[in-house]
Amino acid sequence: MRLLFIGGMGRSGSTLVERVLNELPGVCGLGEVTHVWHNGVRDNRLCGCGAPFRQCPLWRAVGQRAFGGWDNVDLDRVDALRDAVGRTRHVPALAGRWLPARRRAQLAEYVDLYVRIYAAAAAVTGAALIVDSSKDTALAFGLRRAGDVDLRVLHLVRDPRGVAYSWTRRVRDQETGELVAVPRFPALRCALAWTGHNAAYDLLAWSGHNAASDRPVRRMRYEEFLVDAPGAVGALAGFAGRPVSGADLTFLSGGQVELGVLHSVSGNRMRFDTGRLALRMDDAWRTALSAGARSLIGVLCAPLLLRYGYHRQLPSVPSVFQSDHLPDPQPQKRQKV
Repeated sequence: MRLLFIGGMGRSGSTLVERVLNELPGVCGLGEVTHVWHNGVRDNRLCGCGAPFRQCPLWRAVGQRAFGGWDNVDLDRVDALRDAVGRTRHVPALAGRWLPARRRAQLAEYVDLYVRIYAAAAAVTGAALIVDSSKDTALAFGLRRAGDVDLRVLHLVRDPRGVAYSWTRRVRDQETGELVAVPRFPALRCALAWTGHNAAYDLLAWSGHNAASDRPVRRMRYEEFLVDAPGAVGALAGFAGRPVSGADLTFLSGGQVELGVLHSVSGNRMRFDTGRLALRMDDAWRTALSAGARSLIGVLCAPLLLRYGYHRQLPSVPSVFQSDHLPDPQPQKRQKV
């Protein structure tokens, strides 16, 4: 089973990237699967299709195939495993090649819960590629150790000043219809979080490349995706082992994308939107974010801003993938699904 895991900092555009990928043949996006236990199983919140989680036909079928029904999942055990091996603080240990036997067993049990969901979704939908936009750093490191998953990791990066501004906006809650404030992060906290999350994915690429079980990681700037979405999607599909032709990208044209339903259990609220959507650069942060916040974030994030090429102007025809770790994937003959 092949899995494309999208990692990075929240508010970096992962929901849009996943939604576009979901329109490709043989691809099934599941949203932020790391939140399925609480948002879905426990709280029965809305799926991206508009139905409550337990009434969604897809998620009901996935739960039945993976666990014999969602009621057979011990949520207390899931929380205990997450506390033991699935928190960001465990990343340094997970990045190494050796774990104590007890931790290895806990990690295997924890990761298996997700692998069963991915495998069930692939079986139910017939998809050859599953996409998870969880961005959960510890889960990404854990999945690297799962021998029955052909893992590809997209390290999605967005300018931290744009990320910081996104965390200040008010959005409409799809379930209540009310405008709500997303959690607010001060500039200092956002800069530190952005640096920590992205550095962790750099570490994942480095440690994976040097480990016995090699797992490819690729980096893509969200801004480049918006500049040339068809080129970005084609390159990303090839990286994930699902090469596409121009005929597969007809839903992308004129700077717009035609979106169908995404059965996403969690993620940005645009996961509910369907129909034509304009793909445009959101750089409101350049004027809406205070000069002090822009300067502070720019200074604190400077090393990675340089590493990721944010000191250079975006190219008109971008080189989508930047990687110090692996060569570009070789073209493959397209397969029918």
